[in-house]
Amino acid sequence: MRLIDYLDKGAMLGEDSPCLTMGTADLSYSEVQRISHRVARGLQRSGIHPGDKVAVLSSNDATAFACVFGISRAAAVWCPVNPRNEAAENRFVLDAFDCAALIFHSAYATMVEQMRAGLPKLRVLVCIDRPCAFAPSLAQWLEGVSDADIDIPVVDDLAMIAGTGGTTGQPKGVMLSGRNLETMSALTLMGYPFEGRPSYLALAPLTHAAGVLCLPVMALGGRVVISPKPDLGEFLALIEHHRITHTFLPPTLIYMLLEHPQLAQTRRDSLQCFWYGAAPISAARLEDALTKIGPVMAQLFGQTEAPMMISMMAPREHFNADGSVARDRLSSAGRPGPLVQVATMNSDGALLPRGETGEIVIRGSLVMMGYYKDAAATAEAGRFGWHHTGDIGRIDDDGFLYIVDRAKDMIITGGFNVYSVEVEQALMQHPGVQDSAVIGLPDDKWGEKVVAVVQLHAGRSVRPDELVAFVKARIGSVKAPKLVDIWPELPRSKIGKVLKKDIRAEMLKRAAEVAPAEGSS
Repeated sequence: MRLIDYLDKGAMLGEDSPCLTMGTADLSYSEVQRISHRVARGLQRSGIHPGDKVAVLSSNDATAFACVFGISRAAAVWCPVNPRNEAAENRFVLDAFDCAALIFHSAYATMVEQMRAGLPKLRVLVCIDRPCAFAPSLAQWLEGVSDADIDIPVVDDLAMIAGTGGTTGQPKGVMLSGRNLETMSALTLMGYPFEGRPSYLALAPLTHAAGVLCLPVMALGGRVVISPKPDLGEFLALIEHHRITHTFLPPTLIYMLLEHPQLAQTRRDSLQCFWYGAAPISAARLEDALTKIGPVMAQLFGQTEAPMMISMMAPREHFNADGSVARDRLSSAGRPGPLVQVATMNSDGALLPRGETGEIVIRGSLVMMGYYKDAAATAEAGRFGWHHTGDIGRIDDDGFLYIVDRAKDMIITGGFNVYSVEVEQALMQHPGVQDSAVIGLPDDKWGEKVVAVVQLHAGRSVRPDELVAFVKARIGSVKAPKLVDIWPELPRSKIGKVLKKDIRAEMLKRAAEVAPAEGSS
């Protein structure tokens, strides 16, 4: 399956059915098909050949997403560009991924103007919604272009190149094949409830998880409702208005949703599957969500290199056979998908028995083709014949996967391994805590000390020593933070992940400022 095949499959199930909805405008499957044929012909007319890289830079937008299928129909490679990145990072991505064309929204015209002088490989620029000084509008660019069917043979199975987060250096280009995305879509359809024609609400960025989750929905002829901005009030209104069956949010937005005054009044009985993922979720908040949102919460665990479905936990698996909440299971990442081999491995490349903690490694057709033009990084990620996720975890006797930390976030204090996720889970059980991040900082006595930075619920007041005692009572003094700092808001990435590297840098800076003062007193 190519990307375009999901659209065409949906059209076969009802070409006049709504495909992409934004605001009051609907694009039917046949209308999106016509856009895709015209964009494919426009790219061909502009000298874009099969295998060329075509980037899309836009926030959530129906026309921008329709263009993605035109790129696929032209047998070109889709390169989603994160609109929340700074110009320098996006310039690097466009250059490193050899992008020959860029389709962008006018909201980012200033950024494109800043970048284009340093991008000699970029031959084609098209502005989606209006002309600008250096690029025609999509309508102008497609003037005189037929919407007749076009079928351009592909040169290989490369479907898209997605940038990694860049949190540990420059982004790497993850090459995802049609087979990777087909495996992801198959796992989605196998692992979660889909009754009738789905209606999927995309609030999270279509450049990330929310975008590829559209593919299995379209394979069933479902509707994709696109929210252009992350407004939770609008999100709830769209669930009710469009009778949404499936949606996805990262944990940070779920925490905010649980506190939203409109949640209790919103009709939610249409929901079949409310996915959460992209970061660990608090087990306490998840149990709250099962009550406040409904018994529809659904875990997914993946990464850019193995999209979305390394492991899954369907809504029913959040509950025991008697209907009670399976509390012990809520901190897991679900069971490995049936088309993915998942294991834990030690540093010598030996696979570990169930229950033992090691790096989570995977094999199967979900795993990327490799990093674009980076053979060394590809080899490093695939050593010992398995893809290395960089996550530390264990698999229990029932086959549930538990992620205990990122390898780089593990804290060694006084000779003991402390997993930051476990400390964060304990902190999140406190009713005053909205979110938390736990890091290790250098310590003369312990080697590293456990430090927690906490964001409280609005209007709540909690003393740091109360939180230390609260954690100590639950997981012991070794794992309890030696220092708790309360911040009004935790720093987050463009997709809502807490930025521990920024927190660590700020805390190290504060420690350096305090040390001279203590020494001179």
